[in-house]
Amino acid sequence: MLWVLFLLVACAAAGVSCGRLCLAAVRAAEGERATGRDTSSIGVRADAYQGRELSLYETAFLSGGPDRVADVTLVSMARSRRLLLAHTGWATVVDPVGEDPMERSVLRAIGPEGQARIAPLRAAAAAGDAVRVLAERLVAAGLAVPDQKRTTLAGAVRQVRRATAAVVLLGLLAVLLPDENARQEGPVALWFGLPLLLTLSCLTLARIEIHPYTRWASPTGQRLLAGRPLGAGSLFAVAVRGVRAVDDPQLRAALTDTGRHTTE
Repeated sequence: MLWVLFLLVACAAAGVSCGRLCLAAVRAAEGERATGRDTSSIGVRADAYQGRELSLYETAFLSGGPDRVADVTLVSMARSRRLLLAHTGWATVVDPVGEDPMERSVLRAIGPEGQARIAPLRAAAAAGDAVRVLAERLVAAGLAVPDQKRTTLAGAVRQVRRATAAVVLLGLLAVLLPDENARQEGPVALWFGLPLLLTLSCLTLARIEIHPYTRWASPTGQRLLAGRPLGAGSLFAVAVRGVRAVDDPQLRAALTDTGRHTTE
């Protein structure tokens, strides 16, 4: 019977994808439990962040990753009148002296001409060494999720979703097969309900247990973020919510319209 072959394929897809997701989740949990140990290459301990608040750039990275750090840096420099961000999509240096590694990274990305497009500037700043060092420190302290672990988990979840769609499709094909199962649509559908139940259960558990790991911040980092006080329009609000939290409409337009101006 052809529907049995469809069922075997559906079960294999469900089993392999759910197994990969479970393995990725176990490895992520092991990494979380290991955050209290020293990281010899960087020398940061997880307990070093206990009893103190996250800095602006740490908050930005844990909330939105490297791009958010670049946005916060640009907003900070614009508010202090050291960088002019125009709604036309250009950034112009006013003060060529950076106050911290992030600002110096932005100035290096702009170059000696003193002017650059905001979109490529943001990308260059996000990929700079200053952000990389910040990311390594947060990962070493167990507050941020390593790139490989985050992408592995996200890929595993996507695979389970594809397997769910495949099970549904194969089940429909099996039910619609002519003649040989015309009298047993119910039993055939029930058989395909088993792998479908497996994939849906894994996706539900992933939403509850694994979803925090797929963000930039680990569960420990998210707990520190939750305790961070925010003020309306403050830099910390921008760090957590992104450029939509910028209270200056002209500055917000300069950062949100960069893609359109780049193509003009």
